[in-house]
Amino acid sequence: MLFTPRTPRVVAARRLQRRRERDATGRFLAEGPQAVREALARPRTVLELFGTPAALDRYADLAASAAATDVPVSEVTDDAVAALAETVAPQGLVAVCRHLDVPLDVALSRTPRLVAVLVGIRDPGNAGTVLRTADAAGATAVVFAGDTVDPYNGKCVRSAAGSLFHVDVVRDRDPVAVLGAARAAGLTVLAATGHGADDLDELVDAGRLAAPTAWLFGSEAHGLPAELAEAADARVRVPLHGRAESLNLAAAAAVCLYSSARAQR
Repeated sequence: MLFTPRTPRVVAARRLQRRRERDATGRFLAEGPQAVREALARPRTVLELFGTPAALDRYADLAASAAATDVPVSEVTDDAVAALAETVAPQGLVAVCRHLDVPLDVALSRTPRLVAVLVGIRDPGNAGTVLRTADAAGATAVVFAGDTVDPYNGKCVRSAAGSLFHVDVVRDRDPVAVLGAARAAGLTVLAATGHGADDLDELVDAGRLAAPTAWLFGSEAHGLPAELAEAADARVRVPLHGRAESLNLAAAAAVCLYSSARAQR
């Protein structure tokens, strides 16, 4: 029989939509074939795969991959998937995954050349998009510092489009300590801010972005805390050549990260 929204395992998985339950269990949900595919590619990450018969037939390779690694594959009704998913039109697959947290010292011991540090970002869509962009630019670690959104929030996971499973995900409550650790690991710390004294284009032209770098990004509404920006090695603004008042967080992060990626290559 197919699992329904009232089946205990579906009920337990649905509770992971709440942060309190995610924190208590060390588990989260990843929905859709792209996220499921990337999660399955990371060993010992997926704990159970739920899918409608139609989705498991359409994505038979994912069902087979899960079964080959002893991940339970549970057939569920459309209503059960709708209860587990947080999208209007779910694609029929939802995986229960274990948290991916990597300690800061471990992530930095791997000698990263590009790191994104998210400070006080509350919007999960923005955070997930920056994580996805950081992955695309070649960053190997993304740090969620201070009072920043949960990286395992459903919207953040969806916005990351699978990149959550590619990078070292670090959570640390002390942004100042993160900055100090990054600098001690040999990274130049750059604070992205709309009113920075250093122009991004000028840093590129001067060859100052070729070194291993940690970029600090603050919330769209409030930016970085002043004391944290001042503690960085430089405060960098993205030049605006038109009449736009500013760039949104995700766009600014993309420009900064790709500027570093190009300089480092």
